[in-house]
Amino acid sequence: MKKIAVVGPESTGKSTIAQYLANSLGTVCVPEYARYYCKNLNNQYTLQDEVNMFYGQLALEEALVPLAQNILVCDTTIMTVKIWCDHLFGNTPAIVTEEIKNRAYDFYLLMDIDLPWQDDPLRDFPKEREHFMEVWKNELDGLGTPYIIISGTGNVRSENALAAVQQYLQ
Repeated sequence: MKKIAVVGPESTGKSTIAQYLANSLGTVCVPEYARYYCKNLNNQYTLQDEVNMFYGQLALEEALVPLAQNILVCDTTIMTVKIWCDHLFGNTPAIVTEEIKNRAYDFYLLMDIDLPWQDDPLRDFPKEREHFMEVWKNELDGLGTPYIIISGTGNVRSENALAAVQQYLQ
């Protein structure tokens, strides 16, 4: 099974692209667990909340693996927990960093920050997207795993993402 991860800063179309890819490839999309978890937190996160989101994302991904058709599309990964822990709390629990080393994804699509910011109660840092884009690049470079930056608006973005995945799969 090939695991495709759609990642990047806030408000870059990750969920839209992940669902589009899953539909186009005839498989399932693992949604971002944090969106469900954070609905009632009012942007007041604790380190324990991040750990809970870590476990929730893992459980959601594992639950959907049997439904995948040779490809699993993930709307974010546990790397997001690391990025938020580092940013909000200055460090990341070892359980998270160890799992990141052991949990491989075959190909990452890093969503570019070329889309306009869309307000959402679960988004926190509209003025720091450039910073988080660099953080994502550094984290992916550190993993040494293949990734591509996906840019464009509307259907162009979706088609760029699908073309990148299809090229990778060949």
